Amino acid sequence: MQDIYSSQTFKIPTEAADYPNASEYVISRIEAILQEAIDSRQNRIIINTNLRRGIPMENVNKIAGPFVEAWAGELFEHIADTPNNGWDLIHVESCRRLDMADVILQFRHSSSMGEMVSANVDVKATAEDFNNSGKSPNITSFERIRNAYIEDPDYIFIILSLKHTVYGERDNRTGLFNGVMEIVRYSAYDLKYISENDISYNPALGTGQLQIKDIHYVSTTHRNTWEFCQMIDRMYISSSKHTVEDWLELAKKNEWVK
Repeated sequence: MQDIYSSQTFKIPTEAADYPNASEYVISRIEAILQEAIDSRQNRIIINTNLRRGIPMENVNKIAGPFVEAWAGELFEHIADTPNNGWDLIHVESCRRLDMADVILQFRHSSSMGEMVSANVDVKATAEDFNNSGKSPNITSFERIRNAYIEDPDYIFIILSLKHTVYGERDNRTGLFNGVMEIVRYSAYDLKYISENDISYNPALGTGQLQIKDIHYVSTTHRNTWEFCQMIDRMYISSSKHTVEDWLELAKKNEWVK
């Protein structure tokens, strides 16, 4: 098995020397924006209903994801629309439903990659009040992320975990309870740097899905683009569903090997 893999002539992606600094900069800007939103009480989503008891709390985690993702997108858009904002966020692009990322953020930042740096952000909502809510989210397919890193070794893919709590708040005018989703904590990770122990591979869908084992507890390690590609190759090949021959077929189709 290993002979088939190691005997290939690979297209080896080579990232820029200052990629780690660009990645760190993007994460620091995202986290600063979220902390400011929390500190200034811009972290609440109000859901009006005509239900006298408000939204059903025991099932709210099932509908929270789209609300939290929309909140994050609008927060970033508002900042990008503010000239000379303090975070150098200059452009925000919402992605389509089946894209790998939910939103693309573009920051003004000089590096060997240019005068701007783009971050593809996948927003994951998890409930503070439910231990297993969103604990092990799907991130992206093996084939798609492998292709993305071959096409652009400096591709920055950020997993943004937003933890929220939900409670009811009575509207004194109507007597009804409004639902309030409040974003209370956040974590941002560059997918490339998530430790191998914290990533799992689920072969059940298509070419398989990369997952975070427990998004509440993630450790990181620095690795380059080629090291990440080799790591997920090993996960694919060693899964119960795929073989090195399956991998080679994918590699030839996508031109990962020459």
